[in-house]
Amino acid sequence: MATTTPGHAARITDEVTSWPGVTAAPHRFGGVEFRVGRRELGHLHGDRLADIPFPVRIRDELIAEGRVERHHRLPDSGWSSRRIRTDQDADDVVALLRMNYDRATGGRR
Repeated sequence: MATTTPGHAARITDEVTSWPGVTAAPHRFGGVEFRVGRRELGHLHGDRLADIPFPVRIRDELIAEGRVERHHRLPDSGWSSRRIRTDQDADDVVALLRMNYDRATGGRR
């Protein structure tokens, strides 16, 4: 069984906040959230879980690909959850957050 490696949240936060315009702040349910302007890209619950919003169509595609699961509390929304157990999971969380960043900024860098 894979275990959570401490430090994933710090590594994800360092990467995501290096993108232009992204800020990190405490999330109202614990952890840290990432925003670009007023738009939340997603948030982390420590080193173990990421919650990331997508349009339902995209969320459903990501579920079919096995990259996310339905949100643990809001399963019928566009919110998705991604467990973080390995370095590869953390890398994919960064990629998922980048998808939202590119959607929010129109892909401009």
